[in-house]
Amino acid sequence: FNRESILKFTNECLAPTASITLLVGAGGGLNRILVDAGVTDQIVSLAHEFHLSPLIMGWLFAALMRIATGSATVAMTTASGIVAPVAIGLGYPHPELLVLATGAGSVIFSHVNDGGFWLIKEYFNMTVAQTFKTWTVLETIISVVAFALTVGLSYLI
Repeated sequence: FNRESILKFTNECLAPTASITLLVGAGGGLNRILVDAGVTDQIVSLAHEFHLSPLIMGWLFAALMRIATGSATVAMTTASGIVAPVAIGLGYPHPELLVLATGAGSVIFSHVNDGGFWLIKEYFNMTVAQTFKTWTVLETIISVVAFALTVGLSYLI
């Protein structure tokens, strides 16, 4: 090994992971801001007051974060950081279902602020309108069906 080969190796292998690490860090940072601002405490009290299921909250919060930020990773990490205290506070017994619901919410409604939207548009040579009619609708269907299956599964276990 010499310096040039190690530098080449790190540029080729580590550069693609940098964006993933940055996204996860951004999601964690946003989660920390929301926790420090007291958003988590407010959501926990609302969940207790309205008897909301953590599954619904996980899916809904992840979906809202996905639409707002465009990133499924940020949506999932932020939603899980907010909803986990709710699930613990309510004594929710199935964290695996909460993961599925949050993941389902994080893929809803891919649109112009999502890098994947533009990747699909370019890769399949579609217009923005065509991408909305296909990719956005498909992602939304996947999200809703996955959430419905998760809720159905919650009644079985």
